[in-house]
Amino acid sequence: MTRRFDDKVMVVTGAAQGIGRLVAERAAAEGARVLIVDRSPARKDVVAAIRGARGVAEAISVNLETWAGCEKAMQKAVDLWGRIDILVNNVGGTIWAKPFEHYEPRQIDAEVRRSLFPTLYSCRAAIEHMLPRESGVIVNVSSIATRGLNRVPYAAAKGGVNAITASLAWEVAERGIRVVATAPGGTEAPPRIVPRNPNAEEEQREDWYRTIVDQTIQSSFMKRYGTLDEQAGPILFLASDDASYITGVTLPVGGGDLG
Repeated sequence: MTRRFDDKVMVVTGAAQGIGRLVAERAAAEGARVLIVDRSPARKDVVAAIRGARGVAEAISVNLETWAGCEKAMQKAVDLWGRIDILVNNVGGTIWAKPFEHYEPRQIDAEVRRSLFPTLYSCRAAIEHMLPRESGVIVNVSSIATRGLNRVPYAAAKGGVNAITASLAWEVAERGIRVVATAPGGTEAPPRIVPRNPNAEEEQREDWYRTIVDQTIQSSFMKRYGTLDEQAGPILFLASDDASYITGVTLPVGGGDLG
């Protein structure tokens, strides 16, 4: 095991399950002190797992769809360990999956709040602590679904994440901060602990979601979903000093699908 993150302080949002959890666990195994930011009670399980493997982790529950929540999370890392070296913005995900004409205005708003504002606010809150030190890395988790079926509001939000990545990187590059992103494709993962949309009622929702699955596989050169390891690896690479001359880019991780 390499130790790319020895003495680094890393904040990982949406780290109670899926890609975020694996990023947090692997970073801790490589020496990072990790703050798990998630509202799911499962955040405590991630902390316990990391500590059980002799890693260092703490957790906080905040609403990352608000400025106050993002500010509180970043301040927590600083209060614990004095700084933020790396931020992984992993919060986001499709709530509904259906043709655009079936989205209600409130659902459009909810999709954008879920998948854009946690990244936008967290970037702002983190650079407040990074700029005085002229050092830091932000890795945003976007999606190849910026071009895809049955997810127009989500696509719009993740397109915004790509724009944040490019524009913020340009602003802060000469001040010692890198901003990069990955764009995951379809990823095999265990069932979610907390469903993104526990109240879905549309009779056609299974057919609409099947359209997404079929399109995702067809668009991938490899004709399959990726694994959690195949998503966590590129995130950790971009977060590490191995990627020290890379900034402002969004790396597609979709088996050849560029989004």
